[in-house]
Amino acid sequence: MIKTLIRSLLISTSLFSCNQQQEIGEGISTDVDQIQAGKSLFETNCSTCHSFDQHGIGPNLSGVTHHVSTDWIREFIKDPSKIIASGDARAVSLVEKYKTTMPAYGGFSEQELNDILSYLHTFELLPDTVAQVGLKDPIPDSIPDSGIRLELEFFAQLPASDPKAPLAKMTKMEAERNSGRLFVNDQRVGLYELLGNKPNLYLPITEYKPDMVSKPGWATGMASFAFHPDFDQNGIFYTAHTDAGKVKASDFGYSDTIRVFMQWVLTEWKASDPDASIFSGTEKEVLRIDIPSQAHGMQELTFNPHAKRGDEDYGLLYIGFGDGGLTEKRAAYLSDNKATSVYSSILRIDPKGSNSTNGKYGIPASNPFATVEGKAGEVYAYGFRNPNRIFWDASGNMFATDIGQHSIEELNKIEAGHFYGWPIREGRFIINPHGNFRDVFSLQAGDENLGITYPEIQLDHDELAAIFAGYEMPYGKLQGKFIFGDVLSGRLFFSDLKELGKMSVQSWGVVFEGKEMTLRELVKNDRVDLKFGKDAENTIYIMSKTEGKIYKIRE
Repeated sequence: MIKTLIRSLLISTSLFSCNQQQEIGEGISTDVDQIQAGKSLFETNCSTCHSFDQHGIGPNLSGVTHHVSTDWIREFIKDPSKIIASGDARAVSLVEKYKTTMPAYGGFSEQELNDILSYLHTFELLPDTVAQVGLKDPIPDSIPDSGIRLELEFFAQLPASDPKAPLAKMTKMEAERNSGRLFVNDQRVGLYELLGNKPNLYLPITEYKPDMVSKPGWATGMASFAFHPDFDQNGIFYTAHTDAGKVKASDFGYSDTIRVFMQWVLTEWKASDPDASIFSGTEKEVLRIDIPSQAHGMQELTFNPHAKRGDEDYGLLYIGFGDGGLTEKRAAYLSDNKATSVYSSILRIDPKGSNSTNGKYGIPASNPFATVEGKAGEVYAYGFRNPNRIFWDASGNMFATDIGQHSIEELNKIEAGHFYGWPIREGRFIINPHGNFRDVFSLQAGDENLGITYPEIQLDHDELAAIFAGYEMPYGKLQGKFIFGDVLSGRLFFSDLKELGKMSVQSWGVVFEGKEMTLRELVKNDRVDLKFGKDAENTIYIMSKTEGKIYKIRE
C-alpha cells in the first residue's frame, strides 16, 4: 500500500520540457526503505527550518524535486554558500527572501543525499503561490548607521572541535565573580578556562555525560553554564546540555503522539577544590525536559549579579527555556500553555530547595505562580519562543532577548508573571500559530488589554535574523550603551536601556588591524554565529563560533 501511495505521488516527466526531463527528478529512487531513511535524515537535520505545508525559517519544500534540477538540489545541500557566491539566481533570491544562509551539509554521503531526495520526491504539490495576506514589511523603517567604529584585537582561539564550521561552538564567556577566572564553553567539548589567552579544558563534559549529543543544530550540546555566587566556597556551578531523546524519564514532557527528539538536562556540579585547574568532584541531575526538535531549548543559565548575600534573589537560578520547536511541530497548545508548563518560559528555581515535583530543587515562594493551582511554580515569566540571553542593566532591570520565527526579533524587559506573547504574538504583531508562520498582522484595537507585554525593541528580518544580547558598554565611544547583534550575519547594533518605552536603535561597526570590515569579512564566512563575552575587568569581547576565535573590543 505504501509503495502504491508513493508511486501515485510521482509526477510524470511528460509535464516538463525535454531538457527538464534530463534533470528534474532524474535518478531519484522510489524504494520504500530509502524513503524512510531520507525521512529520518530530514527530521534530524532539516525539520527545524523546513516543512512541507508552509514557509518557515526556510522555504516550503513540498514539490521541490518536481520543479528544480536534481543536481542543483544536491549541490545546494552540500554547499549553499558556494552556489550563492556563484551568483545563481535561484540561490540569491532565496537569501534575499529568507534573510539567512542554510548551513552546508558537505558531510552527507552520496547515499544520504539520495535518501533525502527520495523522501523529498514523495511530496508532489508545489509550494503555495498565493499572495501573502499578512504584512509585507512589518517595520518599514531602516536602522541608521551611527558611523561609530570600534577597534578589535585578536584575543584567543579555542581548539577546533570539528574540522568543519563551526570550528568551536562557543555561546558564553564570563568570569567567575569571586576569583575573576574567565571561562568559555564549547558545546561539543565542555568548559574551558582561559589562562591569559590560552584555553585550558576545565570540564571535559563528554567524559561525564556519555549520552550528550551536540548535533544536529547550532544550539545543541552544552549550551550554557553559570557559577553559583558562592563558588569560591561551595564549588558549585551549573550546566545545560542535550541528551538524545528518551535516554531517561523526563520531569516535563508531553503526549507520546509527539516525538521526543532530545532532552535538555540541567546538572549541578560540585568541585572538591574550587581553585583547581581541572574539575574533580561530584555531579547530580537537577532537571530533564523533553523537546521534539534540536531548537529553542535551555539556552541560558544565570544568576542575578546585583543580588547580595541576604537578598531574596541571591543564589536563585534563572533558566531561559524556549518552546523546543513545539509550535513548528503543530503543537502550539504546548507553547501557549499559560504558565501550566515550563515551555516558552524564563524559570527561576532555588537549587538548595526540594519542594519541586522531582524533589531535586526548590520553587521560591516569591515566584508568581508558586502557589497557583494548575500552574508551574518554576515559571517566572512566559510567552517566549527562544529566550537565549537573560541579563540585568546597571539599574537592576532584568531583560531578555527572544529570537523570533520569521519576522520579528525582540528585546523584552522582564517582569515577574508577565506574558510576552509567543506563540500568538511576534513583537507587536499578531501571528497565527496554526497557520502560516511567515504572516504577521497588525494589532487590533484593544490588544493592549489582553494581558500581553510588548517588547522594548522589535526589529524585523530586513535588519537581522536572530538577536543576541551583549552588554552595556563600560568604556569607549559606546560607553553606557547596550550593544547587541545578529547571530547569523554578525551585524552590530546599540541602544540605550535607560530610554524605556522609547528605545531607538543604531548600527555600529568594527576595525581590525587598521581595516574597517564586516564580521562576515573578518571570519571569512557568510555565517558569523556571533556571541559576546565579558571578563572580570569588564572588558567586552566578540566571539564567532564559525572560526572559534575571540576578539577583544579595545578602549
